[in-house]
Amino acid sequence: MRRRRTIYFNDARHYYLFVYDPPMRMEDAWVPVDEVAGTAIDTFSYGVSRGDGLFYPTKVGLEWGSDRKPFQSAYEWRCWENMQSLIVRGLDPLQVLVDRAHEKGMDFFASLRLGGYGGMNPDHNVANGGRGFVHTEMRDHIHALVEELATRYDVEGVELDFAAAPGGSAHCLNLDEAAEQASVLTDFVRDSAAAIRGRSGDPGLVGARVYPTLALNQRAGLDVGTWLSEGLLDFVVPMAYSCFVLDAQMPIDWIVEACHQHDVSVYGMLQPYFGDGRRNNTKVEHATPEMMRAAASNFWQAGVDGMYTWFMPWPLEDAQRRILTDIGDPDLAKEGNKHYFLRQRPENKDSFVYDAELPVAIPGPDLGKTYEIAFTTSDDPRNERISRMVLKINVSDLVTQDRFEINLNGVSLESEPCRRTARTYDAYTGVWLEFDLNQVRPRRGANTLQFSLRERPDGFGGGISIDDVELIVDYDLFPGRATVEGGRSG
Repeated sequence: MRRRRTIYFNDARHYYLFVYDPPMRMEDAWVPVDEVAGTAIDTFSYGVSRGDGLFYPTKVGLEWGSDRKPFQSAYEWRCWENMQSLIVRGLDPLQVLVDRAHEKGMDFFASLRLGGYGGMNPDHNVANGGRGFVHTEMRDHIHALVEELATRYDVEGVELDFAAAPGGSAHCLNLDEAAEQASVLTDFVRDSAAAIRGRSGDPGLVGARVYPTLALNQRAGLDVGTWLSEGLLDFVVPMAYSCFVLDAQMPIDWIVEACHQHDVSVYGMLQPYFGDGRRNNTKVEHATPEMMRAAASNFWQAGVDGMYTWFMPWPLEDAQRRILTDIGDPDLAKEGNKHYFLRQRPENKDSFVYDAELPVAIPGPDLGKTYEIAFTTSDDPRNERISRMVLKINVSDLVTQDRFEINLNGVSLESEPCRRTARTYDAYTGVWLEFDLNQVRPRRGANTLQFSLRERPDGFGGGISIDDVELIVDYDLFPGRATVEGGRSG
């Protein structure tokens, strides 16, 4: 049965066990839950594992840190000592969080990475050329962990994380044979569902993190369609761990439709970054509240059943708590300020990330050639409360003497006011074009930008590159005159 949820994920490490100096006070032990309490977060998801161990006193696996002594870094020592400081007091670190979540009115999901585990035979690991879940030993061990989480702890659900690979774990199957061995993972999901739902007491929920596109799932051996048709899942989270950049354009329509056909919930993943620092002269930047609102609004428009986010700037403060409140209600996003942006495709094709519209390379002037990018928005341009729409386009190697044409949904932007501003980094390489969209505006839903480089000045034969596209939508309390008088959407 589908259910509205707003979920926050804590990976146990970066902003928790790795940070606090031991011994851990109860006030510290409760922080992951308490810092999101009182917002729209109604479900707390906790990453109980990494490929080298588990962050709780497991009876069937390897407790993280037990094989690493003497520790060589402060975070390793903190993590182990923090867990032990609770255990020696008769407290299970995982149960402490489960109980606290319930005290604060939240459900609790235990999220388990699946590509490896502490103490596994390295020859079985796909990262080392192994066959992963094809090895019975690996499959049985991870199934025992799933059963332990579902039966030893009072969790509402267990989330099977298939999408951590390759950024956070190895793949479950060797990609060379994943398509042929997909039934191995289907059997695992089938057995996991039976264990989680068949526990004593209330049946647990079965969730899965999967990739955003059908092609990526098929390549990894994830037969999501069969899992849904057999009723093995209660919720799905489409995401790619190797891309931390927020994507309001994530191509999830196919999986929303497939899940809803089988009454399965889909939660939109709001990744934390605006920039991941991989581009030249840039640094890691977290997404702003306006960016998160734009992505959430697009996800609501796509039909998701709720939002899922994590790894926000820490410690969480008023701005982050406001985001966690807004994303839980589609009505709060509807007329809130938004900042859409398009992510760039990764340079490394092996990063297992779905494609993106940018950058667009235009090699040189061509009167007969037009380049297009597609994007989606969830704002109605006829809304009288919209005070302004600004389209920003970052173009490399563009000069004023170029004859460069831009159309929005087939309508020229030539009539719209445009400002040119230098990049804040490497200003000599590119320019921002900022259009005030007064008469030509994007429609709600699917849109297309068309670019044409018609002519370059004499002696200049190089090309240009469309590196960034952003759309800022601001709302006012009262109707704006320009909007009330009317305009046209491209």
